[in-house]
Amino acid sequence: MILERTKNEILVRLPSNIDLSELQDMIDYLKYKELTSNSKAKQKDADKLAEDTNALMWGEIKKQRNL
Repeated sequence: MILERTKNEILVRLPSNIDLSELQDMIDYLKYKELTSNSKAKQKDADKLAEDTNALMWGEIKKQRNL
């Protein structure tokens, strides 16, 4: 693996035999870190939003399927 910092970015070079699904997981995590780096949100707020969203979605699914 080669790690190189340029003026505007960091480059990572990996051998071609790296498992692509694991690499995608790593890239997804890095993207998450990039997107949330300036966030002021607290974990409890994110948890509450996720809980509310899940409840709303399950309510809609139950309604659509007459459950």
